[in-house]
Amino acid sequence: MKGYYARKLHSLLGVIPLALFFIEHALTNFGAFEGGPERFNAGVKLLNDLPLIFVLEWVLIYLPLIYHGVYGLYIAYQAKPNTGRFNYERNWRYLLQRITGVITFVYIIWHVFETRFQITLGNVTHEELGSLMHDIVTQPVFFILYLIGVVSASFHFANGLWSFLVAWGITVGPRAQRVSSYVCMTLFVVVALLFILSLVAFRRAEFQEASVWIDTVKSVLS
Repeated sequence: MKGYYARKLHSLLGVIPLALFFIEHALTNFGAFEGGPERFNAGVKLLNDLPLIFVLEWVLIYLPLIYHGVYGLYIAYQAKPNTGRFNYERNWRYLLQRITGVITFVYIIWHVFETRFQITLGNVTHEELGSLMHDIVTQPVFFILYLIGVVSASFHFANGLWSFLVAWGITVGPRAQRVSSYVCMTLFVVVALLFILSLVAFRRAEFQEASVWIDTVKSVLS
């Protein structure tokens, strides 16, 4: 029963709050594609102006993420894929869920180190996040790695949502599970597209120009 509750908590945290934050993150980043640096910076500022943002980040993002990620690695280690014997869609999704889970956890650690951790260290400000992302994704290797990361995270999120609905008895029966599968896979495509378009937007010259403008202001003030 201890393992049962641990898995239930792992499943629940994957949806509340992590999936909700994931969608919010996709929409905030998509602001870079829709409105350039101004729109993206406005979204970042809105989040960071929330009261007790440091506490909210740890309670609603980092602690759930650490538990979900570490326990997810344990689940992936215990997994026994049988796609070789039973070449069914669900078996492939079971395998991909574990593979993308590992990729996503590593990607998130790397992404947080490159962005949020650098803000904590004082190396960049929130206003410079867009130009920082520009510097990262204009490097071809990093751009490809980011593409792999966001697509993996999007699949893990959407397929995990489908598994959550099944595991918690929300979608009961073949028809309900089939419909939810269509909905979740559509959600995967939509969210992955939002992130991909965001990465493309961060490569634009306007984010480099924003970086130059910030550096100019800093030099004048200093």
